[in-house]
Amino acid sequence: MSDDKRLLREAIEIASSGITVGGGPFGAVISKEGRKIAGSNNRVVLNTDPTAHAEILAIREAALLLKTHDLSGCVLYTSCEPCPMCLGAIYWAGIKRVIYASERYDAAASGFDDDFIYNEISLDPSKRQVTFVRLDDHMAKEVFRKWDNYDGKTSY
Repeated sequence: MSDDKRLLREAIEIASSGITVGGGPFGAVISKEGRKIAGSNNRVVLNTDPTAHAEILAIREAALLLKTHDLSGCVLYTSCEPCPMCLGAIYWAGIKRVIYASERYDAAASGFDDDFIYNEISLDPSKRQVTFVRLDDHMAKEVFRKWDNYDGKTSY
């Protein structure tokens, strides 16, 4: 069995075992150089945290272990195509390769329908169903000027 298939199977097993402890049907594993370094199941309900998706938790664990926010040398294996939130986290973490099993349409058939969010993202903020109000404040721009002049920054 290839490393990809083995690690994907492990993500699926984590998803399956997570159900019996009250987690959702999602699991994720992160590897570096073919070796598992992190893994988690969905813990949204268990943690009372809407961001506690398997992929997010695995990314957090890998970043802590590697002591960096840059996971560009890592691969994410996930039992299902990532939702929009997890997709954003994948890009922010610098992960360049994601291997998944089920599609988002499989998740939708079980009540996890993210199409609404996928559609909302492409809309102008003024047209979204969540109200977004921009209040211009010069102090907010000053925070960016302070960042621009800060010597201790790292890339994001």
